[in-house]
Amino acid sequence: MLHIRKQEPLSRHTSFGIGGPADMFVEVAGPLEIAESIELALREKVPYFVIGGGTNILFADAGYRGLVIKIADGGIAVRGPVIEAGAGISLKRITETARDQSLAGMANLAGIPGSLGGAVRGNAGAFGTEIGGLVRSVKVFNKDTGMVRELSTEACGFAYRESLFKKQVELIILSAEILLTPGDKGIISSEMERIIALRESKHAQSAKCAGSFFMNPVVKDEKLREEFTRDTGAPPKDEKLPAGWLIDHVGLRGKHVGGARVSDQHPNYIINTGGATAEDVIILVSLIKRRVRDDLRVQLKEEVQMVGF
Repeated sequence: MLHIRKQEPLSRHTSFGIGGPADMFVEVAGPLEIAESIELALREKVPYFVIGGGTNILFADAGYRGLVIKIADGGIAVRGPVIEAGAGISLKRITETARDQSLAGMANLAGIPGSLGGAVRGNAGAFGTEIGGLVRSVKVFNKDTGMVRELSTEACGFAYRESLFKKQVELIILSAEILLTPGDKGIISSEMERIIALRESKHAQSAKCAGSFFMNPVVKDEKLREEFTRDTGAPPKDEKLPAGWLIDHVGLRGKHVGGARVSDQHPNYIINTGGATAEDVIILVSLIKRRVRDDLRVQLKEEVQMVGF
C-alpha cells in the first residue's frame, strides 16, 4: 500500500535544497508500486513527476501541483564482472561496491552525486568516462503499456549527456547492469581517492548545488578556442569548451543573485549559499546565458532539469 505524503517540501529531496511543496509525494520500489502510483495520479487527474537522488534538478518555489514519485533504492547484486543495481541506488554506493569487489572501470565516476537512474538518464560522466559506456542493459517500466522491458546498450541511445530516456518519457528506469573488468583493489581504491580529491579541489562536494548547471557547448570560433588553449595549456576536447571557463571568461565567477551564487571554485556550479530561491537561480541563469551569448556568441544549454515553472 502506498504511503502518500501531502504538501511534502521538495527542498528535502534535492541536492540544491530548493523547492516548494508537492501536493502529493510517494516513495516507491519496483514496477508494481510505480504502476500503482501512476494510476493514483491518473485517477486524481493530476500530473506526476519521477525523481531519484534529486541531483540535476531545480523545483519551483511554488512546488509541484501533482504527484512526485521518488524511486527507492531497489537493491544491488554482483555477479562476476557485472553489478546490477536498482535505479534509486546512489552512484557512490555502486562505485564503492565495484572497488570492494575488485572491479575496475568506475573510478572516474567516484564522487558524482545522485542515483543510478538519474546517471543513466543523463549519461553522467567525468574525466573521460561516461556511464553509458559501462552499461550492459537497462530495465525499464513503460508507463503507457504497463510492461517491463530490458534494453541493450545500443537501444539506450547514449550520447553526451543524452539518452533514449530523455526523449521517451514514458520509460521509467528500474535498474541497470554495469559491466566492469577485474582489477586490483588497491589500485582502484587509490584512483578513486585521487578522483575524489580532484573533485574536492575543484569544488566543495558538500555545497548545496545541482552539479554542473550547463552542458559544455560546441564552439567553432577558432580565436576563442586558441584563447582557451593559451589560458589552460590544453586543447579543447571534441570541439567543446567547458561552460565553466566561458562563464569565468565573461567575468561572472562569484556573481550572486539573492542566495544563489556562481561558484568561486567552479563557475559551472551554482550554489545555494543559504536561503536561495528557485527565482534567484533562474535570474542568475538568465544573466549567465545572456552574457555568454552577447559577449562570446555561444549559446549555453542547461543540463539541470527545471520542474514546476
